[in-house]
Formats: sequence, structure tokens, C-alpha cells
Amino acid sequence: MEHSRPTPDPAAEPITPAAGATDPARDPDSRRAVDPAVDRAAGPAAEASAPAADQPPLISVRGVSKHFGDFVALNDVDLDVRRGEVVAVIGASGSGKSTLCRCINRLETITSGEIRIDGELLPEEGRELTRLRSDVGMVFQSFNLFPHLRAIDNITLGPRKVRGASKAEAEQRARELLERVGLADKAHSLPAELSGGQQQRVAIARALAMDPKALLFDEPTSALDPEVINEVLDVMGSLAERGMTMLVVTHEMGFARHVCDRVVFMDRGEIVEEGEPEQFFTAPRTQRARDFLSTILPH
Repeated sequence: MEHSRPTPDPAAEPITPAAGATDPARDPDSRRAVDPAVDRAAGPAAEASAPAADQPPLISVRGVSKHFGDFVALNDVDLDVRRGEVVAVIGASGSGKSTLCRCINRLETITSGEIRIDGELLPEEGRELTRLRSDVGMVFQSFNLFPHLRAIDNITLGPRKVRGASKAEAEQRARELLERVGLADKAHSLPAELSGGQQQRVAIARALAMDPKALLFDEPTSALDPEVINEVLDVMGSLAERGMTMLVVTHEMGFARHVCDRVVFMDRGEIVEEGEPEQFFTAPRTQRARDFLSTILPH
């Protein structure tokens, strides 16, 4: 299924939902809808459609395996993520989802195989790794904010140290992003002064400040209290609407079903099944996927 999509510029407009807006992770009728106002603001290039199957992948994983001693965390994994695509990676705990996410950003070295970002082979170390890693932002389940730095300083650190932005440029960009994730009044707050949902939104703003080509989310809501999960999912849904390429490791089945373009199901370090969300959730092809869904979906 194709969806009308704007040019991939996720920071071009405020990304907090309007009051009373429908939560895209809960309402199937709102899946990947494009805000007409944002579409108009994006100009002629906003006529771009959903990711085409013949596009070269932005993220390419080929034959990737990862061993921890005798334990095989990933076994010969192949995966492509096209530009502008939002892919959910789901599966039981220990299935290899987070390991795959961390390998794509080279936070874990791979045992074999190759990973390419926008056609470039991801190196094992050095300046080229730093450069390519900055093109793929990472949002962790535990926020990973520096506790001694204010929200605005957490956001400006990367652009100043890696991208060479001036302090004034980085701070202006950080304030814009804080406003767009609904935290304009929290610029000078320390992480300890923020709720879990607010800290995660700062972490998303921090990742966006690097102007990445793609974002990786490693179970971004798993450490949050239930009442603040939706505020993070709303921001992620808005990023999806605006064309950000995203790989999302998640246990939020509503988000995977109604926001993502594709669902990848993993088990025992392998990709067992993948497909369009509606097909996967209503008629999974493999018994392993059916068994998994039977344990997490209401009967």
C-alpha cells in the first residue's frame, strides 16, 4: 500500500500533535496520514510518494551474524530499509532485535557480514565510522542523557563536537527542536528534573540535531510509565508522517500496525517473517509468528 508522503524533512514543522489529535498508534484510519499544511509548506518536492520497492536501500544489512562466545545473537540476517520507510522490528525478548539495532550503528561489532549506510560500507572504527554513525541517529530505551548537562546542552553537544557547529548555531537549532517536541520551557532543566517521557523527547531532539539520514529506536518506550508512553509515540508518529527513515525495535503493537510501513518479526536471531503490517497482524504466514501474536494480542 502506498501513502502520500512529504519530502524527508522531519524538523521542518512542529512535531507535537494538535490538541485533540488522534493518536496514530491507536487509530488505524490515521495511519501515515500527511498533514496538508505540512505538505504545502514542503513545496513542490512534497509530492514524493511512499518508498518505492526499486529504490536503493538507505540501510542495507547482508549476511550479518553476531556471536557472544558460543551464543548466536544474530544468524545470517539480511534486511533493507529504504529511504523514507518506517520499519518495526518485533519479537520476544532475546530474539536479537536490539542487537541488530546496535550493530547497524556499530555499537556492537559484527562477527560476519556487511552493513552499508546510503551505499557506504560501515567501517569498524576511526573517523569514517564516526562520520557514518552521525548519519544514523540512535534513541535508546534508557534515554542516555548526560545527567550533569541541561537539556539544551545535551542536544548541542553532538553538533558542536562532530558537525563543527558554532555554539550559537547549535543552541538555536536545539531551541527549535525542543519547541517541536513540546519542551520549549525545559531547555535549562537537568535530566533529573524531567519525567521519563520528557527525557525521551529530549533524546529524540538530540538525535534530530545531527540531521541524520535515519533514526534507530531501541525500545524507546519500554522504560516509561504507561501514562507517558503516548507522548513519545506521538512524536515518533509525527516524524514518520514527515518522511524520516526509521527502524523501530518495539513492543508497541499498535504503533507497529498503524504507523509503520513494514513489520519484521525476529526469533532466535533470525528474521522469520516480514511484510505489510495489516497482512502480518491478520494473517501471519509462519507458525512462529502466529504463536508470538497469540501471546500478545487480545483474543
